[in-house]
Amino acid sequence: MTKPASSAERPSASRARRHPRGAAPTLHDVAREAGVSLATASRVLNGSERKVAESFRERVESAAAELGYTANVSAQSTARGTSPVIALLVADIADPYFGLIASGVARGADEHGLVVTIAITERDPERESRIVRALRGQRPRGLILAASRTQEPREAETAHDLAEFARLGGRVVAFGPDGDAERRIEIDNRAAAEDLGRRMAGLGYRSALALAAAEGVRTSDDRLAGFRAGFEAAGGVVAGVRRGDFRRESGAADMTEALADGVPAGTLVFAISDVVAIGAMSAIRDAGRDVGADIAVCGFDDVPASSDVTPALTTVRVPLSEVGYQAFRATVDADWEQPPLPLEVVVRASTPGITA
Repeated sequence: MTKPASSAERPSASRARRHPRGAAPTLHDVAREAGVSLATASRVLNGSERKVAESFRERVESAAAELGYTANVSAQSTARGTSPVIALLVADIADPYFGLIASGVARGADEHGLVVTIAITERDPERESRIVRALRGQRPRGLILAASRTQEPREAETAHDLAEFARLGGRVVAFGPDGDAERRIEIDNRAAAEDLGRRMAGLGYRSALALAAAEGVRTSDDRLAGFRAGFEAAGGVVAGVRRGDFRRESGAADMTEALADGVPAGTLVFAISDVVAIGAMSAIRDAGRDVGADIAVCGFDDVPASSDVTPALTTVRVPLSEVGYQAFRATVDADWEQPPLPLEVVVRASTPGITA
């Protein structure tokens, strides 16, 4: 004899009681609509590992769809230990470097049915610390630290927050050598910049001006050191270094100051990023000088705009979308290993070379 269903698990007779118009449906509403207990509805919709009969699952999911119910992420986090979110920390979302990385992270998240949340650190340690602390409470599955940091160690409080995040089941992935991250995405900025320096010396350039970020910023330091090593080993000299940041405005301001002090024809300008290089090109034109045969310019990253400017910009091609995708894989794959990232020097019209 079949046991009659309890009142808590019995389907609604008329389903006449609907959720009030304009108010968000709750888990209680879904349970009532499906004719199941609140605990059963919660197990189905909040990601519990406990088994639920298929008939109950179908009723709950149907009721949730009919009512337009959206699962509570906090409840899911409690049930699963992590939320279906990947947190991405970048320095500046307006920089196409980080935009391309974010597109790769989003592609991976979409494949896994996860959501990406993006926070901007502006390379400010205190801001980074506040963000990490806030994210801990949201329990994202992964935390990707994409912004280049300085050589200084993290504040003790931030390091503690990252350790706690990892202890609670999240995975920390960082770009470059970061002792607080479980996994790291390595871009060989130094070797690629060294190759660029050799190629530029091979085109006949003998004097270079570098536009870099503040000393101690790892990405900038690596690219500057690599370019200097390659350029000087091949017979060139880095005659000066101007320091600002990674913004286009910084490249324009540093180049304007350099031009006021005097930049001889035939000088090569090496900028630590394409964005900085494009700012420098604008300043050169504003000063009535020509980019290319007069003052040559090269950058790093190969963002889309680098091939659209006139003249097209010589640069190092970094597969930034793939970099972001690998950062995502590092957060979710148990046995992840980073594949080689091909970095390629791309010579364009902004460095036509010097003929004897």
